[in-house]
Amino acid sequence: MSVFDRFWWRPFGKVAEIEAVDLKARLDRREPVQLIDVRSAGEYTAGHIAGAVNVPIDQLRARLPELALDPARPVVAICFSAHRSPPAVRVLRQAGFDARQLRGGLIAWRRHKLPLVKGAHS
Repeated sequence: MSVFDRFWWRPFGKVAEIEAVDLKARLDRREPVQLIDVRSAGEYTAGHIAGAVNVPIDQLRARLPELALDPARPVVAICFSAHRSPPAVRVLRQAGFDARQLRGGLIAWRRHKLPLVKGAHS
């Protein structure tokens, strides 16, 4: 395994972002946003944004084809504190998607008292 393969997911550099309140407004307007939650399954089950699909960051690259994401629709990568989502944005952009991270992660989402759902599925 190369050094790159072991550390590709680390958060180096800046990526495009969306603010929590802006994402909530888009979801409320039923805009076609695709949500990928890159936290662990346990974190996801404890609380996630409705409509988010859970794919842990270390599985994203391998599982990307099975997600059947629409390249015409924007993708938002979500994690707890915006440290795992930057590499997800890079993977998604390399695959041709208009991707960005939720700025501040779910910490920011919760700071604005925005809703989360619990359980394994949205």
